[in-house]
Amino acid sequence: MVTLQVQTVTFSNIEAVIFDKDGTLEDSTDFLRNLAQKRSRLIDAQIPGIGEPLLMAFGVQGDSLDPTGLMAVGSRRENEIAAAAYIAETGRGWLESLTIARRAFEDADYYLKSTPPSPLFVGGLDILKSLSDAGVKVGILSAAPTAQVQRFVTHHQLEPYIQLQMGVDDGPTKPDPILFLNACQALGVHPSVTLMVGDAQGDIDMAIGAGAAGCVGVCWNQSHPKHLNRATVVISHWDQLKIKSLTLPRVSFGDS
Repeated sequence: MVTLQVQTVTFSNIEAVIFDKDGTLEDSTDFLRNLAQKRSRLIDAQIPGIGEPLLMAFGVQGDSLDPTGLMAVGSRRENEIAAAAYIAETGRGWLESLTIARRAFEDADYYLKSTPPSPLFVGGLDILKSLSDAGVKVGILSAAPTAQVQRFVTHHQLEPYIQLQMGVDDGPTKPDPILFLNACQALGVHPSVTLMVGDAQGDIDMAIGAGAAGCVGVCWNQSHPKHLNRATVVISHWDQLKIKSLTLPRVSFGDS
């Protein structure tokens, strides 16, 4: 167990820290924007005029990606359903709309398959290593598919520091607390001794609902982001999260 000092907030007796991936550990803004643009263009090629509304729905405006938008925080399935809803507004049936959206997403994946995972935010590797060296269990819980989480970990050679690589494939997605509870169970820890670190409201709401020890909001561009107002504390760079002390387990000695 460790005591973590995050800005002015102290978290005691922490056994595990669970990180979000996109926007937290991984600087994936450019990739997500490019992926949204490719998906929109592929659908627009079949249904002219739908591309721009789709980009707005995904949270892309010009060269910017809304950190609270669908592309940044939604699961792949949620993005597919949103795209299908826009397609259905053109008069197509729901099943046909879902098929068009799914195929466009698959084609976008194919076109971008050679794109390497995005870089880690500066200091990310150091914080993962320091937590692992201190005996803290470290996990990644992302709204991205599990395969993407695994690819990210492998690409950056994070296997020695990460005990859990968890994404959303089917079933519930963030902010459903069951995801955090399942992650804690997989790590063999209780939520009350587990800290959540994420850049989205869904990360924070999920952890609060699961009874986490606390929620550290991450925002690299704003000092007081409104979408993280429920976080226990918000940081803008990794050196604001520090290991203050290591708590050794008590050892009882019987009579000799």
